[in-house]
Amino acid sequence: MEANPETVTRELAALLARNRVNRVSIGAQSFHMTLLDVLERRARPDDVRRAVHRLRDAGIDNISLDLIYGIPGQEPADLARDLAEALALEPEHVSAYELEAKPGTRFTHAHGMELERQAESMEGYFEQVVETLTGAGYRWYETASFCVVPERSGGRDLRARHNLGYWLGHDYLGLGVGAVSTIENRRWRNAPSLARYLAALAQGARPEREVEELPDTVRDAERVMLGLRLDEPLPVAGLEAALDAGEVARFAELGLAIRDEQSLALTRRGRFVGGGVTARLLA
Repeated sequence: MEANPETVTRELAALLARNRVNRVSIGAQSFHMTLLDVLERRARPDDVRRAVHRLRDAGIDNISLDLIYGIPGQEPADLARDLAEALALEPEHVSAYELEAKPGTRFTHAHGMELERQAESMEGYFEQVVETLTGAGYRWYETASFCVVPERSGGRDLRARHNLGYWLGHDYLGLGVGAVSTIENRRWRNAPSLARYLAALAQGARPEREVEELPDTVRDAERVMLGLRLDEPLPVAGLEAALDAGEVARFAELGLAIRDEQSLALTRRGRFVGGGVTARLLA
């Protein structure tokens, strides 16, 4: 379950626990009031702390916090404090994402110059996140995702199973307005408009959906692109045509990738520039 911090009442936490929800991801984003205002978030830092404690009191022992870096006005010291505040709550999992501002939006118009300045700092922020969380005993198992290692979790694997399905190329079914599904070689997205979705249901019709056919070449490219986000080697059997063998060899020589007969993986250094490396590795 995902939750905005301000929505987690004691009653909701108890309801989730009674209905066997065993993991809750909370959108903290930041613990700085000014940065939360920039993001137009309603939740305050105390709402995040309260939500975590209420979920713990209800018996939910797998909590994830989402953080964002690269927010207009943010400095490395602000990110350091956000990470410290998050770690103080002892979450089992942390996801840290760089801010992605969509071109042409009101947010981008309002913060354009500052977003350009932040873009130059993203690499440093990313390294700061990784160094801080791995230094605190978290496994950097996916580009933006960290979980407590099994040695500190009673042997539990605390990676996000739901997201692992995407990264490992598994099929998934999404239900409801705006939901995306990928089954075999087809992907579809239900209409994102709630009004149109409900109107179709009221008429006994299937809501609108956009359908995309996924040939093997696309699925294989996605398998490489998403699989290399993980800290485990990507099995390459059947994916050879999706890879540029020359680029694979070149990046291996540069110390950015490791290739053997069965698998391909990015080195720690390669993972810091993962998107750029992966784009070049694709045939």
